[in-house]
Amino acid sequence: MYDPKNLKKLGKLGASAPDPWKSFIAFDQAAMADGALSKKHKELIAVAVALATQCPYCIDVHSAAARKAGASEAELAEAAFVAAAIKAGGALTHATHFVAD
Repeated sequence: MYDPKNLKKLGKLGASAPDPWKSFIAFDQAAMADGALSKKHKELIAVAVALATQCPYCIDVHSAAARKAGASEAELAEAAFVAAAIKAGGALTHATHFVAD
């Protein structure tokens, strides 16, 4: 199902719903702009979230953006391990639902 060429269809999707599309683009740009966190750090967060949610499009887009913002391979690797730790931690904490009192 994943095909990187699908990203080229986003403009067509947006043209079919221009107001929400423009709002999404403005929100995305504002959220990813330098602020209290640098763009690089925000992109590293986005990479970790993309890995945790397993979105190949987001992994591609945000890992490239993180590199462009100056992220090193070591920083990307650490972001990957943070995502893995959070995902594993979620599995463990959810396991408490079946542990008897």
